Amino acid sequence: MKKRIFTATLLAFGIVLIGLSCKKTDTASSTTTSTTSATTASSTTSTTSATTSSTTSSTTSGVPDVYKKVYGATSIYLQGDSMVVFTTVDTPDHKTPYYKGTQWETRKYEADNDPNFKVNPSVIEEQLITFKIPLHPKQATTSQQTPLGPMGISLNGVPFFNQYAAGRAALTNEKLSFDEYGGHPQMQGQYHYHVEPTWLTKNKGEDALLGFLLDGFPVYGPMENGKTISNSDLDSYHGHTSATTDYPNGIYHYHITSTDPYINGTGFYGTPGTVK
Repeated sequence: MKKRIFTATLLAFGIVLIGLSCKKTDTASSTTTSTTSATTASSTTSTTSATTSSTTSSTTSGVPDVYKKVYGATSIYLQGDSMVVFTTVDTPDHKTPYYKGTQWETRKYEADNDPNFKVNPSVIEEQLITFKIPLHPKQATTSQQTPLGPMGISLNGVPFFNQYAAGRAALTNEKLSFDEYGGHPQMQGQYHYHVEPTWLTKNKGEDALLGFLLDGFPVYGPMENGKTISNSDLDSYHGHTSATTDYPNGIYHYHITSTDPYINGTGFYGTPGTVK
């Protein structure tokens, strides 16, 4: 009799233990499922948010067609009704000696065979540059001097620099390090043009739109209406007002010439935006 009672007690105790074990397993499973679900939802939300943000920053919705000609920009968008924003990673779309020793060397390195060419010690480095220029440019009351650094953006996303080397010295010696297309990198690897970007004039035309300066006014090549423009045809800022293909009603614009100051003269005609 005692043996039967003892056996029944053991059996009941075992059932309770199994029940408790199942309950703990279900709870753990529920917790794991809940955590996994929450993590997946969080990850999905984060990814969706990132994708949306990326799409927003690169949109050209509402941007006037003339600015979309800057094909080398990684994004172009409007900031309100006052600014056009361009971003670029500043890697020229043409070959150059300054791609040597970079991740692009195999595809984009090309030696310069000009006997007068003197390669500088810098190489091209990818870097994000953001230009904010006026959507409705107008003449400034007081002209500002152009900076030593990016003063505008060209069609292929490469910055325009002014007519000076470091310390606002003449480009006499520095010009020897310009590659076949008129550019070179500075010490931080920022590739740029001080003079005519011949890759663009070769492919777009010598009378074509080549980019914009920070004040929002366009930059054109060295020809207009079949004539080669000289410095004497331009004002002290290195521009003038006339109709162009892109602006048939006329606009003030800069012209690139073959002699100093090349792109811009004594300063910006308009009020510059920002670059960083």
